[in-house]
Amino acid sequence: MTDLTDLTVAEIRTGVAGGSFTATEVAGAFNANVAAAQQALNAFIVATPEKALEAAASVDADRAAGKVLGKLAGVPIGMKDLFCTKGVQTTAASHILEGFKPEYESSVSQRLWDAGAGMLGKLNLDQFAMGSSNETSYFGNVISPWKRNDGGNAALAPGGSSGGSSAAVAARLCPAATGTDTGGSIRQPAAFTGISGIKPTYGRCSRWGIVAFASSLDQAGPMARDVRDCAIMLEVMAGFDAKDSTSLDMAVPAWEAGLSGDLKGKKVGIPREYRLDGMDDDVAKSWEDGIAWLKDAGAEVVDISLPHTKYALPCYYIIAPAEASSNLARYDGVRYGLRDLPDGAGLQDMYAATRAAGFGAEVKRRILIGTYVLSAGFYDAYYTQAQKVRTLISRDFTEAFKVCDVILAPTAPSAAFALGEKSADPLEMYLNDVFSVPASLAGLPAMSVPAGLNREGLPLGLQLIGRPFDEQGVLNAGLAIEARAGFSARPERWW
Repeated sequence: MTDLTDLTVAEIRTGVAGGSFTATEVAGAFNANVAAAQQALNAFIVATPEKALEAAASVDADRAAGKVLGKLAGVPIGMKDLFCTKGVQTTAASHILEGFKPEYESSVSQRLWDAGAGMLGKLNLDQFAMGSSNETSYFGNVISPWKRNDGGNAALAPGGSSGGSSAAVAARLCPAATGTDTGGSIRQPAAFTGISGIKPTYGRCSRWGIVAFASSLDQAGPMARDVRDCAIMLEVMAGFDAKDSTSLDMAVPAWEAGLSGDLKGKKVGIPREYRLDGMDDDVAKSWEDGIAWLKDAGAEVVDISLPHTKYALPCYYIIAPAEASSNLARYDGVRYGLRDLPDGAGLQDMYAATRAAGFGAEVKRRILIGTYVLSAGFYDAYYTQAQKVRTLISRDFTEAFKVCDVILAPTAPSAAFALGEKSADPLEMYLNDVFSVPASLAGLPAMSVPAGLNREGLPLGLQLIGRPFDEQGVLNAGLAIEARAGFSARPERWW
């Protein structure tokens, strides 16, 4: 029999429903992989094998009783440690929340459990989702399961902030995982590890119960090995939630049933501003390959302009830290999490000591930037201007979608880099988001799918950006690329 941990979400769901194997067998196989890889990859902050087995036993009992099974019955998944899970430690990878066990369940995770999924554990990430390499976690770096083919043994970044999610899916520790995307934190790690991931339209998935970074940008989404699995996961995760004021009050489409790689009559836009000077040759080639694949699928390729693209990164790194500065003010050592109370200290001293000890360097950097741009003398000069630029970036996409149905671009400017390679220079690290940030600022659905390997044997991803609410168009274009790229590479097991 095929190794159960090599099966996709769709295959597990079908196999459990058909009696080819039990949900308990699946959960046991993935629990074993999680335990075996933890020391080497550090993908999980907390493993919850008992939760996976408990959900699996419930599914097996329901099947034996002839009950209708949920859309994810028998599928164990990884949960990014940004989603609150009742009774299970939720830290956002920060010391300031270490030991915090919520008394409630996030809306997205509850939808997944209701559909029959089980939890293998809480996945590591960049602290408070702030980072592009998973090097800012208080609980240590996540190590990518991939290695360069140059004979070296450098530990590679799995991308960020959803680096635990990407590493776990790529290493077959879970068939799918949740991620969150604020400026590319689903798409960039998916590209780095050779998996698929989609950020839906802002508001598709409830933010209730997700630890906030930048509230006008944060959006949950799935990460899995292929496009179909992403569609299956997203159908369950999405939906209106009265507890989230930004939640879209719209019916969830049947994305899986609507999947089609036939793009006849569709137009694909190629943004000229994304052709950066000195672009990596392998990234440029994969982009050209993607254009050829979409043409082969029946699409017409058109040149488009997104003229304000060059302002996207500076705009994002004003708005996101500003919102982070506001959101993270709630961590003060009073009600939950870490409390550092020096002898004889007053309230203000406790605030200062707790935050100094609890927040990591990158989080402190972004809080300081955000507090600065929101301060009385600089609010109009920075924050107000950035919001105006955000409107212009969104308008660029609106104009582009008058002549095309979906946009194709690289996901990231390079393949995975070695841990420590860019951490000394925050600006160089921030440039990892150059292709992913514009869609986030505009709140658009965007997906990364594997496109092939570079000359070092590392995965490269292609990004598809769609109109608001057109996840189907993005998934279909992703499916067309997936079918033609024939990406079947996987990391050789060394852990």
